[in-house]
Amino acid sequence: MPELSNGWVRRISVTPPSLKDNTADVERLENALKSVLNAEFYGIDPAVSENLPELLRQNGFSIRCVLFRDGRKWHIAGIAGNGEEIIAGIAVDLGTTTVVLRLIDLSDGRTMGEYSFGNPQISIGPDILARIHFSEKEDGLAVLNNLIITGINKAITELCGSCNVSLSSIYLISLAGNTAMTHLFLKLNPRYLIREPYIPVINRPGCLNARELGISVNRSAKVYVFPNTGSYFGGDLVSGILYSGLNRSDKTAMLVDVGTNAEVVLGNKN
Repeated sequence: MPELSNGWVRRISVTPPSLKDNTADVERLENALKSVLNAEFYGIDPAVSENLPELLRQNGFSIRCVLFRDGRKWHIAGIAGNGEEIIAGIAVDLGTTTVVLRLIDLSDGRTMGEYSFGNPQISIGPDILARIHFSEKEDGLAVLNNLIITGINKAITELCGSCNVSLSSIYLISLAGNTAMTHLFLKLNPRYLIREPYIPVINRPGCLNARELGISVNRSAKVYVFPNTGSYFGGDLVSGILYSGLNRSDKTAMLVDVGTNAEVVLGNKN
């Protein structure tokens, strides 16, 4: 199976230790990554370090590293041996009404399966305004967050099961949603999204640890949450612009995102 030479999966070889070179395993891997990437990267997560000693020695000090670059530095999302284990990721379209997941083989970019389900927050309210008002009640935000996290975990389990992929093989997740849905997913107070001057808690959530968000996949997995540019211009629209190539086009074009609400973007690379 071909690997993406400049993408998510890299085969990294490190110099085996000896009595003359007692560099620790983590630092040994960091040195190899610096040489291969020729760029800065975030430190290796303890969840990655847990299995590093055995993986290195079982695979002749040559392992696969799962990587993601957030525009500034590289993240090490996990490590795997050189066997037949699938290294996979999941793309999540976090809609107000419907949530869609796509399972991707990170070694070659192919789609392995897709799964959709109704957003369970509908039981609280059919629209964003109703949910934001509910979030202001005692434990309201926690209830909304738990509904979507539980729903996504169930969907991941169903999707992976149908494709014979283990949950521990999921190393990367990308998630795009409108600004309010992103706040509820991250358990951030959305109160001021609907009050002048309509300010989000955060524009760029960035790359986060899946385990800290409550997502049941590989312990070292990363979740990239697409940025918003304001209360009504969310990560779903940003991801649509990037996927369509609107931001790279010389010609002026229109992108229409039709969901529970509709957004229209008109523009080009300028």
